[in-house]
Amino acid sequence: MQLDMHYYGTYVMARAAGLNRKTSEIIATASQFVDDNAEKESVNFRDGGEMNAEATAHHTLQIKNLDREDQRQIWVPFHFLPGNEGESFTEKLICQKNSPIAEDMVRFNLSHLRESYALPLIGITAHVYADTFSHYGFSGISSRKNKIINDSFKFEEIDPDMEGYIRKKEALFKENYPNENIMVNIKSWFAEKMSGALGHAAAVTFPDRPFLQWSFKYEWAKQRCPLRDNPKVYLDACEKLHGMFRKVAKKQDLVEENSFKDFNSIRDIVSSVLRTQADQEGRIKAWKDVVLKGDIIGTGAEKIPPYKKNDWPNQRDNLKREKDSSVTTSLNIYQFYQAAAIHRVNVLRNILPSHGLLVA
Repeated sequence: MQLDMHYYGTYVMARAAGLNRKTSEIIATASQFVDDNAEKESVNFRDGGEMNAEATAHHTLQIKNLDREDQRQIWVPFHFLPGNEGESFTEKLICQKNSPIAEDMVRFNLSHLRESYALPLIGITAHVYADTFSHYGFSGISSRKNKIINDSFKFEEIDPDMEGYIRKKEALFKENYPNENIMVNIKSWFAEKMSGALGHAAAVTFPDRPFLQWSFKYEWAKQRCPLRDNPKVYLDACEKLHGMFRKVAKKQDLVEENSFKDFNSIRDIVSSVLRTQADQEGRIKAWKDVVLKGDIIGTGAEKIPPYKKNDWPNQRDNLKREKDSSVTTSLNIYQFYQAAAIHRVNVLRNILPSHGLLVA
């Protein structure tokens, strides 16, 4: 999923579930920040204190994506939560929609609602949970199971202009693998490992476009995969997020109860937004417009606060001038790092092993 869902869609689902504006904004910011947070630099304070960053992503062409350990520490717990289906270990690492592992993850993270880092943790949970719906069928490690026959993509019920647009995006994406800045002596190896072997690289951004109905053929498969109906799958994801946020709304200081809307009453509106055939900005506009109409949130028309991509990184950078390390604990960026560390350790050291998967 992209910014339109991880921030804007998440914000709307939180508001419609009865959470107040400030709470919804922090949760939605944390959800999107999972994709933007590639920083690993520590902050050292003059009093001897230190704040270690907790990276939750690598940008697409970063060489760290090739590192086996980084794949298991970042892509597996934050983007491709294993579904634990199939016979082989590699098959069990493939992400599945709303798996028992995903349900365990949600249950554990929601048990921390009284902690200072609760809202960033809920945002991280929303990101990982939503990604199980868009990333199903792919795993967060380099694997032949992720590879797709390049010319096997087929699209259903798509506007010709939009198909042309995403085909151009596909060509540009593949043209950038490998990137010119990567050392020549590893170019061919990088292309082999990254052009489809990690995550859904072989499917480019097709899993992340809510309106797309599409199919393809894995290199290892004997037949075409079933139609991936993104609008239906994303609608299911929105319903699950709404239900999860409804559980968060039991904590009264996070609630603006009048904003609550039963999901069945907004299902058709959400479905219409998800079926908007547009680029990312157009899809964001669809969320903004429907909220401005006042039909999807119980309190009526409002504006979605824009995503402030640099807000939390600026908090971290400003700390480099601080002498007293104690000032960090109330900041969103520190609480996000706390939440990311707790989530990572729980998934890798508790939940996955309890299902027989030793990943890290």
